[in-house]
Amino acid sequence: MRSAFNVEGYRELARKRLPRMVFDYLDGGADDEKGLQRNRQAFDRLEFLPRRLVNVAERSLTTQVFGKRQALPLMVAPMGLNGAFWPKGDLELARAAKQADIPFILSTAANASIEEVADQVGGDLWFQLYVVHPTLADQLVARALAAGYRTLVLTTDVAVNGKRERDLRSGFGLPFKYSPRVILDGMLHPRWSWRLLTGGMPQMANFASREAYDVELQAALLSRKMDASFDWNALQRLRQRWPHRLLVKGVLHPEDAARCIELGADGVILSNHGGRQLDASCSPLATLPDIAQAHPGKVLVDSGFRRGSDVVKALALGASGVLIGRPLLYGLAAAGEKGASAVLDIFQDEMNRTLANLGCASVEGLSAELVIRTS
Repeated sequence: MRSAFNVEGYRELARKRLPRMVFDYLDGGADDEKGLQRNRQAFDRLEFLPRRLVNVAERSLTTQVFGKRQALPLMVAPMGLNGAFWPKGDLELARAAKQADIPFILSTAANASIEEVADQVGGDLWFQLYVVHPTLADQLVARALAAGYRTLVLTTDVAVNGKRERDLRSGFGLPFKYSPRVILDGMLHPRWSWRLLTGGMPQMANFASREAYDVELQAALLSRKMDASFDWNALQRLRQRWPHRLLVKGVLHPEDAARCIELGADGVILSNHGGRQLDASCSPLATLPDIAQAHPGKVLVDSGFRRGSDVVKALALGASGVLIGRPLLYGLAAAGEKGASAVLDIFQDEMNRTLANLGCASVEGLSAELVIRTS
């Protein structure tokens, strides 16, 4: 870890530690993976226009997100199968988030249950909902409410699974398929294999039982066989069932964002699922300024963030906060909670340095006037 000075350094550590099949699941996108490239290129087209002769001797990264103060303008994005990267990976990430005083968003496809994370870690816990089956969705919402979660994140951009060709080539899935190639790869990565053997095979803990129905749901969730009929009426019904903060994730179109707010959502998360669903989708940064201007204080964003300066750009364009995904999994795969915390420290340091050199003393003082868009 001493050689990892940035997110890319932790990505390289993760690549070395994980078998190829597992790393490709973490790192890959849909189709030709141009969406992954587009997410990064969107940041390259944004340049800072710094101000000078500003007192930046003291700087603040604290911010208010949906009325609550937090130490950093970050959230741990919802990610599934984290136990494939490190034993009890969800708990490790939740602990890193609690230590950093930021929200942790537990995925429906997590390897730790709703109740387990609440009981063993606590903190500012949000629950992300995949609607695989309406009855199951009702049950998950009720469990999250009973466990003390106060923010529900509905993911809407997975009507069907993206064509993730790296996973198709490797045969990645749960349970792992032990072909000679996979066994050899595991032998070449003994630290990962030993932790898997001693920690147990990851499973989707929110469906873990011996019932065939639950096994069927796990398979459906892994292959993203969601309820493709979920629509605006279903969103209204969900709003009526959930008494606390409701966010809609996967939104990109300004009209969709407006309608979510009209139907009672407290905010939206602009996202193209990290380039893992619709490969030709636009970057969330493309629509962020217009949507944030129309709905101030109600817009979060994710997809493609690798530097603290990326976060500062998004905040300057109007986002209230940023969900960090893959970078934390690189850290998790490298060193568990310690690695995830180190990645958060990197983001914090880079955001702090960016503010100083930008001539802005706090993230709450950022504005679009500090950013210019190039062709």
